[in-house]
Amino acid sequence: MRFDESYSGKVFIMSRATYEESKAVIYGMPMDWTVSFRPGSRFGPAKIREASLGLEEYSPYMDKHLEEIDYFDAGDIPLPFGNAQRSLDMVEDFVDKLLEDGKYPLGLGGEHLLSWPIFKAIHKKYPDVAILHFDAHADLREEYEGEVLSHSTPIRKACSLLGAQNIYSFGIRSGMREEFEFAKKSGMNMFKFNIVEPLKKVLPTLEGRPIYVTIDIDVLDPAHAPGTGTAEAGGVTSKELLEAITLIAQSNLKVVGSDLVEVAPNYDPSEQTQITASKLIREMLLGWVK
Repeated sequence: MRFDESYSGKVFIMSRATYEESKAVIYGMPMDWTVSFRPGSRFGPAKIREASLGLEEYSPYMDKHLEEIDYFDAGDIPLPFGNAQRSLDMVEDFVDKLLEDGKYPLGLGGEHLLSWPIFKAIHKKYPDVAILHFDAHADLREEYEGEVLSHSTPIRKACSLLGAQNIYSFGIRSGMREEFEFAKKSGMNMFKFNIVEPLKKVLPTLEGRPIYVTIDIDVLDPAHAPGTGTAEAGGVTSKELLEAITLIAQSNLKVVGSDLVEVAPNYDPSEQTQITASKLIREMLLGWVK
């Protein structure tokens, strides 16, 4: 199943030939309709795929080769330009179908609001799901300048849907005072500035539960990922994020899906952001798809 059967764009390295034989499905969400600073993340999925062609197919982190994982790249969902609600509905419908078919959904963004319809789809199948959220920003606003559909709102929406106690945010270093106050009062689990040490403490408490992981590339310091719409100084290193992915892989958790969002390649002429993102996707495939 591919959105356009004549699709001739690049696919993620070693993507299988057919949807039917896959355990995981990579799909692109080329939308940046609600970003609050620099647009351009709609070009992220294509550039991540392109960068993947330079990857080694073997991971020394996981001691696995991509040939060991059956995954299919479905291309980009043809989201209607400027229509945020319709775009979100299309993403939810597609992920509903993936879950119905027993596939592991792995989304490439695009802006972070795109995680919201995925959360809704995942919650329908796994009502007891917990979310691990890696980001520079709290994303706990109810609206941004009057707009409730904003890339600054998906985690607040997730708190309402899943219960704040089931949300675990790591690496947070930016947001309104009210967002941090909400995190304290609501019972959600927010870990500021760092990701590895708090993750080590959290993982044993989640054993046996379905987990969804959303990664905003700006959790990384701009020195490691300048190609993003709202870069924030003081972030973690790519080494730390790779360690976090490995820790999740080595845990006793059932990861039921994931996404990586907010890669805006036009702001990084070195291409290191999409190169890093493609490596992260490789590790997510090898570590989390069982």
